[in-house]
Order: sequence, then structure tokens, then C-alpha cells
Amino acid sequence: MKIIYRTILCAGLIAGMTGEALAETVMRVGSWLPPAHTMNKDVLPTWAKWIEDATEGRVTMKIEYPGGHPKSMLDQVQDGVFDAAWTFHGYFPGRFKLTQIVELPNLGAGAEAASIAHWRINEKYLAQAGEHDGVMLAGLFTHGPGHIHLRDPINSLSEMEGKKIRIGGGIQTAIGNRMGIKGVAAPGSKVYEILSQGVADGVFMPMGEKRTLRLKEVVPFTMKFPTGMYLGSFGIFLNPAFMDSLDAKDREAILSVSGEKLSGMAGRFWDEDVAVGEADAKAFGNTIMEAPPSVIDEFNAMTADMDQEWLESVKDRNVDTEAALKEIREVAQSL
Repeated sequence: MKIIYRTILCAGLIAGMTGEALAETVMRVGSWLPPAHTMNKDVLPTWAKWIEDATEGRVTMKIEYPGGHPKSMLDQVQDGVFDAAWTFHGYFPGRFKLTQIVELPNLGAGAEAASIAHWRINEKYLAQAGEHDGVMLAGLFTHGPGHIHLRDPINSLSEMEGKKIRIGGGIQTAIGNRMGIKGVAAPGSKVYEILSQGVADGVFMPMGEKRTLRLKEVVPFTMKFPTGMYLGSFGIFLNPAFMDSLDAKDREAILSVSGEKLSGMAGRFWDEDVAVGEADAKAFGNTIMEAPPSVIDEFNAMTADMDQEWLESVKDRNVDTEAALKEIREVAQSL
């Protein structure tokens, strides 16, 4: 009798365990850039741990690398190929104009503070314009301050005229135009290739990419600005149908570890990557030149009208962008 009871008990436990296993949902997240990049090594795994803990193990994450242009990530989330993904807003000229608010010069903050401010201002002002319609926004963040990385050194911004510079889009394009560069379009994943082949003379990027994208090997000179020339805006997106397929408590659990919490965490890791990248580049023998006052003056003069130009460009969004621009800087600088 005891043997029969134990057999039934064990069968019940196995069935229960199997039921739990079958109930687990794997959230497939599309990503790009090398697996060792902070986004794939730190940000997404941290979010995955938060999601697993918040859902008590019912939802786990799998990071996948489909290749191709990173702009395709947005379509793949909208089409349900992936349950979530992230990409750079600058790859979509004309669609994401409001997100440039965090990229403009003079924000005066690093990636973590900028990312938190980006999320708050989007929720308060920008979301109503519907630029992210078709996906559910899980987070907004920026990379670290953007600088000039070149094959050969410069002492003034006037020397940038005519140089072939890889730019990712967004506010970088406007800055490059003011410098008189010849823009080279390429996704971040192709930057090392175009620089090593001589297709470009340099690139605008944050300092962390000296290490993660091996820029230290191909552009050994950097003109470094106090808080960067610009920041780059990124979004982390969720497929609405995937979210709707979840039990309500798991859906709310995922949202509880997304939003401002996810945005700030992503920015923090990108900030940390800046320091690591700069130290690594210096150890490799790169020259990191702090922009002298004369270069700062040049930059401020050539970008003086950029706030107004952006405000004019987003009039069709029917958002109080003047208030939003003022507030995002106040929030970022207060954090």
C-alpha cells in the first residue's frame, strides 16, 4: 500500500513539475552589436533577471542575434518575429523626431541621468504624439557622450571639413553638416569594417566603443568634449500581442521592471562602459585630447541654432516641445 501511495505521489509531483515547465514563457529578444557589448553582456541579462524574479520564473529571456541592419529590429518586433528588441532611433529619419530632444547639445549629463530624464519627459509630453505606435515602449536610454574619433589628429573643428565621417543619424547628422564633413552611413555593427577599409576617416561615437567595437585599433585619436557633442537615443520595444498573451500578473510584473527602472539601468551600464573604454584606449596607446577652449567655442558657435531648428522640425507633432526641452535639461542636470 505504501509503495502504491509513493508511486502516485511521485507521479503527481512529476506532473506538477511538468506543468510548471510547460507554463514557462520564453521571451525572445532580438539584439545586435557583439555579444560582449555592454548591451548584451550587462543590460539585457540584468533585465532578464528582473523579469524572471518578478514573474517567479514564469517568464525567462533568450537573446538572439539575427544579423542584418539593426533598423530591422523594430519591424521584427511589430511583426512578432521577436517579442522584444532594441535599436537606435536615428536609423528612422522622419519617424522619430521627438526622441532627438535628448540628443541635442547642452544637455549637460551622462547616460544614466539622460536616460531617466528621457523616459520621464516622454511619458509627460512626447508619448501623445504616437511616434512609437505599433510597439509597446519598455525603455528609453542614451549611449554615453559622443566624441570625435579619427585616424589623424586635429587641433580645430575647421579641420573636419571634407573628412569622411561615419554618422549614425539623428542629431549627429546636423552636427556633421555644420562641420562640413562627408557623411558615411553605416550601422554601428559595420563601423570597424568601414574604418579599417579606409571608407571613412573617422566616426562620431561614445568612448566605450573604443573597446567594444575596437575603435582603438583603427581611429587612435579622439577629440573629447566635456559632456560630449551629443547623446544617442535608443528604444527598447515589446510586441503588444506577446504582452497580451501573458497572464495579467506576469504582464504587470514585466512592466514593473521596465520603464524608468530599465531606462536608468541601461544608461548606467553605458556610463560605466565609457570609463572602461577610455582607460582601455589609453592603455592601447590612443591619444585622447580634451577639447581646448578654442574648440569648445567653435562647437558652441556652429550649434547655437540647433535648439530652434529642432523645435521648428517638430511643430507637426502638436506637443509642447519648448516646455519639454527646458524640463528634460532641468531633470537630467538635477539627477
